[in-house]
Amino acid sequence: MSDLYISWSEYHQIVETLAVRIYQSSWDFNQIICLAKGGLRVGDILSRIYDVPLAILATSSYGGTHNQVRGSITFARDLTMTTANLGSHVLLVDDLVDSGVTLKRTLTWLDRQYGFYIDEIRTAVLWYKDCSIIKPDYYVDYLPDNPWIHQPFENYEKMTPAELAAAHPLSQSD
Repeated sequence: MSDLYISWSEYHQIVETLAVRIYQSSWDFNQIICLAKGGLRVGDILSRIYDVPLAILATSSYGGTHNQVRGSITFARDLTMTTANLGSHVLLVDDLVDSGVTLKRTLTWLDRQYGFYIDEIRTAVLWYKDCSIIKPDYYVDYLPDNPWIHQPFENYEKMTPAELAAAHPLSQSD
């Protein structure tokens, strides 16, 4: 398996490219749902650009050494959102689609939990891997060789608060 390393500036450029691709499709949506943790940053930025409400669905499917071992999928009990109801035209976002299982199961989960509210749902990711069982509606990079993507925030998964404090000593003020 190959590796793809992404810097913060590249990451933000890719998110902005995704925003433009969605805009160029002329699709009007009134809600974004992001999958946490990977889709949080993407969802937050798109929510700000499009000025639509953001809902968060916490999911987990990776663990083990450096969070690179795929396991069973766990869903939160409910969405976290600040609106009374979910929008009718939903953009579901995540950072990437790897196997596609999480995205596919999330669509089923949303239909079962909120299908009454949703008229249309589309999916958007930064990276679409060839090994995925589902093709997202919007994506920036198609990756035929299925690399492991090293995102810029992964460094925080490998450090403790004590290590961070040692690297950035703060002077105490009175």
